[in-house]
Amino acid sequence: MKFVAATRQTQGTSASRRLRREAKVPAIVYGNNAAATPVEIDHNELYYDLQKEKFHSSILTMELDGKEELVVLRAFQMHPYKNQVLHADFQRIDPNANVTMRVPLHFFGDENSPAVKIDKGFVSRLVATIEVSCLPKDLPEFVDVDLSGMTSQTTLRVADLKLPENVTAVAPETTVATVTTIESDDAANPAAAAADAAAPAAPAA
Repeated sequence: MKFVAATRQTQGTSASRRLRREAKVPAIVYGNNAAATPVEIDHNELYYDLQKEKFHSSILTMELDGKEELVVLRAFQMHPYKNQVLHADFQRIDPNANVTMRVPLHFFGDENSPAVKIDKGFVSRLVATIEVSCLPKDLPEFVDVDLSGMTSQTTLRVADLKLPENVTAVAPETTVATVTTIESDDAANPAAAAADAAAPAAPAA
């Protein structure tokens, strides 16, 4: 994704307030052995970009004063009750060095799994993103998670996921999904069920 920014000529609280009144967002770009640069971004463009999953988990192209460079979104601040972006932080990226990023998980197939169809349980999705390390060119937009093979005995971990080539999980032992089954009353209390079965029938009136 690409967005446009311009170097900020003035800084400070008063300057930032003035920018916001002009429908612009004060931001900062740092990293990659370069000095931190204060920038300004069109508010509406940034606001709508922030609604897109890809903007948070992808390598972005920032056009700054006509020159393009690779960055990632590291943080942003919203107004407490208005739909207004107050500030954003971007980090410069070296295209030839590994980057560590959180990427979203796209789950599917749990309704067709043995855990749901046979064991009458449900699949709990424990995390929505995972952290990966790779070159910027190899960063996936998201990772698919197929839950159709889940059973009542299954615990799915990051290490079990199929990651794209040249992409490494930072925390492979993190649990991604588990299965919970709901036992019937008889299964939960077999002694009571056996007692009920052995009790004599009540005489007819």
